[in-house]
Amino acid sequence: MNLSFYAAIERIPIGIAATLEFLGPLGLAALKSRERLDFLWVFLAFVGVLLLAPIRGEALDIWGVLFALVAAFCWAMYILLAAQVGQAVPGADGLCWAIVIAAVLLAPIGIASAGSAFLEPNILGVGFIVAMLSSMIPYSLELIALKSMPVNVFGVLKSLEPMSAAIAGLLVLGEMLTVQSAFAIALVSLAAAGASRFRNG
Repeated sequence: MNLSFYAAIERIPIGIAATLEFLGPLGLAALKSRERLDFLWVFLAFVGVLLLAPIRGEALDIWGVLFALVAAFCWAMYILLAAQVGQAVPGADGLCWAIVIAAVLLAPIGIASAGSAFLEPNILGVGFIVAMLSSMIPYSLELIALKSMPVNVFGVLKSLEPMSAAIAGLLVLGEMLTVQSAFAIALVSLAAAGASRFRNG
């Protein structure tokens, strides 16, 4: 999931990549829902994605879009599998094992792409910090949050991710979005918030 997302933000703005990635959990929620209101959220998300298409404004790299959609699929699978692992393995043990296994599986890709630079101490140090900040810490905090707040409230908070990613891209990376792209991101965030907030009535 993270590998695909990193490949996406290498090619397209991070706010757009986060929006496309969010289609994974949103689509999963829509597929599992039987409420008529959820069709509204799916429609809003669909309109948002259409607005991200390179009809006007900046043209998006097709590989960046595809990588973001792969990340979306992986996120949906993560939700399904994490629920099963959480029932079978207590605490954060399942998460720790998942990250260790993922690191072993992806190490050859890192070695092949970075070569000898992959073994430089400073690069390994930065990589470790990125791994902690992008995977271990946020996923652990998510597990804690899910135990202390309703799922629908958690979903509303998570729906802010595309917009917060766009703001981070602007402030940290200097990525500028067109009004059309910003509106598209807002629509997907609204759809995700609505799907989460009204799922339980």
